Amino acid sequence: MKKPAAMPETATAPRLAAAMRAAAPEIYLYDAASLILLDANDAACGNRHATREELLAAAPALQVPARQLAALDEAVGAQAIVHVQPQRRDGSRYSLTLHLSRASHQGRALILAVGDDLRTPQATAAALEQVQSRFNAIVSNTPGLVYQFCLHADGRSAFPYLSDGCQALLGLSPAQLHARPELFYQLILADDRASYLDSMQASKTALWGWNWEGRIWVDAWKDVKWINLRSTPRALADGTVQWEGIMTNITESRLEQIEVRQSRARLAELTAHIDKVKEHERTRLARELHDDLGGNLTAIKMALAMLARRLPPDDALLQEKAEYVDALVDRSIDAVHRISLDLRPSMLDLGIVAALDWQVKEFARQAGIECQFTSNRQHIELELDQATSLFRIAQEALTNIAKHAQASKVAVRLVRQRQHLGLSIADNGVGMRLSDRAKPQSFGIRGMTERASALGGTLSLMDAPDGGTILSIKIRLASPREAIIAAAAHAPAHARPPQDAA
Repeated sequence: MKKPAAMPETATAPRLAAAMRAAAPEIYLYDAASLILLDANDAACGNRHATREELLAAAPALQVPARQLAALDEAVGAQAIVHVQPQRRDGSRYSLTLHLSRASHQGRALILAVGDDLRTPQATAAALEQVQSRFNAIVSNTPGLVYQFCLHADGRSAFPYLSDGCQALLGLSPAQLHARPELFYQLILADDRASYLDSMQASKTALWGWNWEGRIWVDAWKDVKWINLRSTPRALADGTVQWEGIMTNITESRLEQIEVRQSRARLAELTAHIDKVKEHERTRLARELHDDLGGNLTAIKMALAMLARRLPPDDALLQEKAEYVDALVDRSIDAVHRISLDLRPSMLDLGIVAALDWQVKEFARQAGIECQFTSNRQHIELELDQATSLFRIAQEALTNIAKHAQASKVAVRLVRQRQHLGLSIADNGVGMRLSDRAKPQSFGIRGMTERASALGGTLSLMDAPDGGTILSIKIRLASPREAIIAAAAHAPAHARPPQDAA
């Protein structure tokens, strides 16, 4: 490309746009005919250690070999890359790569040169080193193992990255897992491998976060650990799925959870035992009150009646005293009867359906609230302890309604469906807020929940569609076969049928 003669710069010479002047890379604007500098941005002035006026006053031409400039076609938009060594004001030089492109402004041919400082690779390396240093600091202070895991399309697995926490968590060095990725799967206990593979497949298919908890055997310490794996997947172009995440040791917290569950189970078992003992004691007291005290009061009433007949008919004071004592005995008999029913309703001997029907009628009479009971069976077979617990739940629920619900109607429904029994108690009262259910002193709800749990069922509270609250209990009943097996297991040894000879 022949270099034309220099052309003087005019007042209307093109200039760089404001965005280009503020851009980070060096940008120069040259006259295409003379190769004289017309404008330069702030970055160019800074690198050349000169003001824009000083740079333009020097009017340096684009100094490039002709063979490099020949690659730049004369058509607008043509591009070429040249390497130059601009001189600073102090005489020093630096390396610069210019990306040249043809442009035009008001019919004047221009060359736009955008610089790529060759110091960038060193700067990039320094920045990369800084980022790597920060990453290493974060990883080294992260409890657990930071890792990358790949599952290739052909089923092969790999660990592209493993932090130094690998040895402490798994008892294996990163080099061992890099060489043999299958060692990690072999660490997982046999009972937990299926859940590990299932969760991995689900994460791979949906590209959702992978969250798995399981046990591993660490041979280095001859110990079992609980670990938690959390990672995020991404699909690569070759069909590989790669996860980045962290594994942590959750043995201590997991053992604490297991201990809490076991403690709750033991507490529930103790609560159920206490309730059973309490019901047996109530039954004993009710029987003694009814049989002994009730019998004695009846005998006293009969003796009193005999004595009253022998009193002088003209002694009004003695007659009045006898009538008073007789009324007192009647009240005592009524009290014994009422206390006996409170301790254990005799209607329970007739079954849960009859007992609930009686309780609902008593509630309607005492509370003055309209209450209806329905059941899809006339008789439902339940063990005495089960029937008693279910009855106590209904009794407590009705008591709560009378105290707090401000209801005018209550519906109690008992339903037997195959091997499940459901009890629902609905009212049209003011309802129950969530805060009321979680109150520290809400022992009624807690007691009902514990009784339902002891029955092997669940208790739920929900808002009724038209206001009020619905309490629902669902328990699973033993099948006839399960009942026979359970009865045989608890039967005395001499009562069990002999086993067939082999």
